[in-house]
Amino acid sequence: MSEPAAAAPPAAPASAGARVALGVAYRGAAYDGWQSQPSGRTVQDALERALRQFADAPVRTVCAGRTDAGVHALNQVVHFDAPVVREPFSWVRGTNRYLPADIAVQWCRTVSADFHARNSARGRRYRYVLRESPARPAVEAGACGWVFQALDGAAMREAGAHLLGEHDFSAFRAAECQATTPVKTLRALDIAFRGEPLAGYWHFDFDATAFLHHMVRNILGCLVAVGSGRHPPAWMAEVLASRRRELAAPTFPAEGLYFLGPYYDARHDVPVANTTLLWLP
Repeated sequence: MSEPAAAAPPAAPASAGARVALGVAYRGAAYDGWQSQPSGRTVQDALERALRQFADAPVRTVCAGRTDAGVHALNQVVHFDAPVVREPFSWVRGTNRYLPADIAVQWCRTVSADFHARNSARGRRYRYVLRESPARPAVEAGACGWVFQALDGAAMREAGAHLLGEHDFSAFRAAECQATTPVKTLRALDIAFRGEPLAGYWHFDFDATAFLHHMVRNILGCLVAVGSGRHPPAWMAEVLASRRRELAAPTFPAEGLYFLGPYYDARHDVPVANTTLLWLP
């Protein structure tokens, strides 16, 4: 699922009313999250303004997964019903003309009428990028999290294994979460390090059916608590079983979190993110 989709043959222009899917990448530091707000300072607001300018008609988008303020995305998938006829490459280049530099449409597909960016997704993936260094980031400020002590990867992997499978993740759920159920299935949690102790980067890759509000950042806080020796790996299982948010670690900062995007049945021909591009530095 982490490999980019094979190149598709040139697509015909979408007729007015046809359903269109876009892949959108963005740096979230300057925005109040994905979802449209009265402030107008969200990624959805910026994208829909650009689409309206390009199409000369209102366009309302539906996304695969809402991201919080400061969270980034490599492959946020959205869909809308096209108000005008445009070539797929035109939806990419034309929309990007009106977008700020930190948001860009990456690809376009004409999809079937039953495709839904959120409801058709079989799963979603996130990556948290964490710098391990005695000094705080400068060049990467806003693009990664930070710890100033060496972490124990083996301990964190042992702790993370307790979370795999279907569980009630209430202990890692924000109070304002609007999900109808806290029960989710975490399919994979992979932890990798590149560099030398106190001079490298951690990647925490999460794959689940869906995620609760702040779920990844709350789990990350617990993993770092284990990796730094403040708790043993078995503590993660205790927190999970408790279903009590107050027993878990504080929410980790948003800066290092990247929505890698959703994945779908192959019949939809929707690309997935090329995550090999997301190693820092």
